[in-house]
Amino acid sequence: MTTQPERPARRARLPLSLRRRPVSWDRQPPTWRDGRPGLIADALKRAQARPSGNWYVVGASAALGRARPLARTVAGREVVVWRGADGGLRAGPGACPHLGAPLADSPVRCGTLVCHWHGLALDGSPFAGWEPFPAHDDGVLVWVRLDEVGGEEPLGAPLVPARPAPARAVTAVYEGTGVCDPEDVVANRLDPWHGAWFHPYSFVDLTVTGAPAADATAVTTAAADTTHATDDGFTVDVSFKVAGRLVVPVRAVFTAPGPRTVVMRITEGEGTGSVVETHATPMGPDERGRPRTAVTEAVVAASDRPGFALARRAAPLLRPLMRTAAARLWRDDLAYAERRRQLRSTGRFPG
Repeated sequence: MTTQPERPARRARLPLSLRRRPVSWDRQPPTWRDGRPGLIADALKRAQARPSGNWYVVGASAALGRARPLARTVAGREVVVWRGADGGLRAGPGACPHLGAPLADSPVRCGTLVCHWHGLALDGSPFAGWEPFPAHDDGVLVWVRLDEVGGEEPLGAPLVPARPAPARAVTAVYEGTGVCDPEDVVANRLDPWHGAWFHPYSFVDLTVTGAPAADATAVTTAAADTTHATDDGFTVDVSFKVAGRLVVPVRAVFTAPGPRTVVMRITEGEGTGSVVETHATPMGPDERGRPRTAVTEAVVAASDRPGFALARRAAPLLRPLMRTAAARLWRDDLAYAERRRQLRSTGRFPG
């Protein structure tokens, strides 16, 4: 573990800092010696051993309106989620029990999902072999529980990471798809050493100041989520690039509270308490038999600066910008995850 000088306790009047001695991309310290394949593989193995309760993220809460269902394929199963007349969630298989019509294309009328082929109406109750799934809306993301897919001991609700209070946060959700498995997405996030090398347009001056010990034992999900300085987390000092020499320096901790989730939490600097949650949901094979994974990333940003109230009021304008920034990162990171999956499938991955 690398020891870094203590940062001044006094917070700057402005969140931006000016880099005094910028280092060009090719002259930054190489990180390949520290980013050991075995260390990342061990962290991934511990994440995969943690419970999920068979809960899977299917999309953003904001994407679920009153007139249309939210649909996703999870491990080859079509799933639809919609809101009932009382506003509560309804969820179940995405095929109509009559003749198999895609319920994803059907409208919702007065809280009832009406099949657009023949008008069969589903209110979320069991009907003709159609059995509902447990569903949960945490205010940011929508989840469904698929016990047949997960095969774990079911939990009554998903293990949602702690977040800033919605009233003081700005939230944006990015969704993308990659030709890979969920483990490839999680492994990508458990490798913080690639940040400034692979994403120089977003991150500079990145130093991993803490990583799990080689003999780290698995910690509980609760510990991984609530303990910022957990022994099973990766602590990173990094500056978010704004423009030119202007940056926002922070300290962040990456943890994996579940087998398909990685959480980055800012623990020092601007936006302390803000989180970026990355959730990987298996979709099933594509037409060539290759696995596909849906990436749903929720950014929940908060700040105790008085001026942040303006950001909250401007949230409708900020969200598209936040999603665009996430999409740029994931354009590269999905290529990373897809490459890892390709190497694994041919037995050439070095990890």
